[in-house]
Amino acid sequence: MYVAVKGGERAIDNAHAFLAEERRGDPSVAELSVAQIREQLRLAVNRVMAEGSLFDPDLAALAIKQARGDLIEAVFLIRAYRTTLPRFGATRPVDTAAMAAVRRISATFKDVPGGQVLGPTFDYTHRLLDFKLMAEGGAPEAPRAAPAEGALPHVTGFLGQDGLIEPQPAEDTTPRDLTREPLALPADRPLRLQALTRGDEGFVLSLAYSTQRGYGRTHAFVGELRIGTVAVQMDIPELGFAVEIGEIELTECETVNQFKGSRTEPPQFTRGYGLVFGQSERKAIAMSLVDRALRWRELGEDFTGAPAQDEEFVLSHCDNIQATGFLEHIKLPHYVDFQAELELIRRLRAEAAAGATPSLAEAAE
Repeated sequence: MYVAVKGGERAIDNAHAFLAEERRGDPSVAELSVAQIREQLRLAVNRVMAEGSLFDPDLAALAIKQARGDLIEAVFLIRAYRTTLPRFGATRPVDTAAMAAVRRISATFKDVPGGQVLGPTFDYTHRLLDFKLMAEGGAPEAPRAAPAEGALPHVTGFLGQDGLIEPQPAEDTTPRDLTREPLALPADRPLRLQALTRGDEGFVLSLAYSTQRGYGRTHAFVGELRIGTVAVQMDIPELGFAVEIGEIELTECETVNQFKGSRTEPPQFTRGYGLVFGQSERKAIAMSLVDRALRWRELGEDFTGAPAQDEEFVLSHCDNIQATGFLEHIKLPHYVDFQAELELIRRLRAEAAAGATPSLAEAAE
């Protein structure tokens, strides 16, 4: 129970002013601009866009600045802003096979049509601090090839030609929109994927790691990981055809998972899938592993009790805004509640000192 606190407006205003001062930092140091955050902290911007369910690098960079670098607070700001935006319609599903890819790798086949494209990645760095960056010197210009354009067939398609991997399910119905409807359980796969793509990266990563350690029966290979831009198209009823209204950057991961068969399915490879705004490959890989673990029921597997297999546990706890709100509310005034608990403890101690052991019913009164 909360109680009204009178006379706190001035303290709150002062706290806001103090926050703004702390956000600015030392005035003798040049202020960080939104453009600098957008261009130089792009991975943080991408995470805020993904978990905030809004693709807008400028707004995500502004939210990061306003939140003093607290990415969860920035996600909260973006989600709150998104609720104020009108919705004019729905776009067509994006075609990731036509992605202009700057990075595209496969851990299952060395030679794939279109080739392996390493792109910008930390994979081959030495993880040593580069003190040259403190000198604020210009970065060397890297040799750059044009993004791979045209159709880049998905690696899993080659396995599908031989019937070695489960076919992609035909889905003609429009999935429910998690940004407009509350989560309902049991959830179908499209709804689960929505929850995972906007779920907290650390939480999804930990669940994915647990599946690799044996909690979920997921032995996965990265069939393909690709990063690039895709066209966004929207049907215009007045025109009778679709027009391109822009493009967005995405990270897509398809995992190929070992499957020995079940009571309903033959031995074959199965799929895990991840799709995230921006360059967010750790999140996309983790998402695909958890997606596969959650599919145990539709594949006829046994439930082993692994956390990553528990739909209610995963989907009800992966959202960092809900988790933050519930966790941080305990720092708000609970004076009446605590006084009641304090009185109960004092009474129990007094009765215990007097040699009387009250029943649970008496203690609850």
